[in-house]
Amino acid sequence: MRRLIAEEPVTRAAPWSLRFAWFALAVVGIALILVRDPRAETGPALAALGAGVVVAALAVLLALGAFVRIWNEGARGLGTAVGGLLLAGLVLAYPGYMAARGLMLPRLTDISTDIAEPPAFSRSRAAYAARAGRLPPDVTPAARALQREAYPQIAPLTLDLGADEAYQLALKAAANRKWQVVEAYRPGGRVGNGRIEAVVRSRLLGLPYDVTVRVKPRADGARLDVRAASRYGDRDFGQNADHIRSYLEELSNLAIAVK
Repeated sequence: MRRLIAEEPVTRAAPWSLRFAWFALAVVGIALILVRDPRAETGPALAALGAGVVVAALAVLLALGAFVRIWNEGARGLGTAVGGLLLAGLVLAYPGYMAARGLMLPRLTDISTDIAEPPAFSRSRAAYAARAGRLPPDVTPAARALQREAYPQIAPLTLDLGADEAYQLALKAAANRKWQVVEAYRPGGRVGNGRIEAVVRSRLLGLPYDVTVRVKPRADGARLDVRAASRYGDRDFGQNADHIRSYLEELSNLAIAVK
C-alpha cells in the first residue's frame, strides 16, 4: 500500500510580499533619480515616489498576513515573508521617520529668524526664474505664532563685524553649505541692507527650498536674518528650520575664525 505524504501548505502572501517589495524599491529608486534631476518635473516624480511608498506598505501587509497563516497553519514561506518585510521596511524607513517628525511639528512651510518683519524674497527676473516663477506668500500671524512655539531657538544672528565683512562671511557660509546663490547685493545704497537670494536642496530627495538672507548694518556690527520657504506640500517636516540652523552655525564658526 502506498503512503500518501501530506504536503505542508504554502502561503501565497509571502512571495507576493517579496514581489511588491522589490517593485516598490525599483519605483522609489527611479523616483529619487527623477526628483533629484533639476530638468525633470518634480510633481510627477513625487507622485511616483508616493506610489512606491504605498506599494511598500502593501508588501508589509502581505508579509504580516503570511506570518499569520504560517503561525496558524504551519504554512511554508517564512523566509520569503521575512525578506519581503525587511525590503519593504527599507523603503519605508525614511518616509516613516519623516511622517513621525511631521506629527510632532506644526504645519508650517515658511520659517524666519525675524517673525515681526521677515526678510522679503526678491522679485527680480533671475530670482523668479530660480524659483520656477514662484514667490513665497506672506505668512499669517497665526503661523508665525506657531513657529515661535515650535522653534524658539530660531533667532537673528548679530555679529560684531562690519556689515560688508558680515556680508562676505554670509556668502562664504552659503558656498560652504552648497547653496545655489541666485543673486547677492552687498550692504549700502538707498536701503542699506545686504541681501543674498539662494536655493538649497534637501540631502536625500534634493527638493528645492527658497532662502533669502538679509544683512542689516548696526552701530555695533551687523544683524543677519534668514528666511526659508518650501515649494511643495503643506508642511516642511522641520526642513526649513534645519536649513536655517545649519547655515547660522556655519556663519558663526566663520565669524569666530576671523577674530
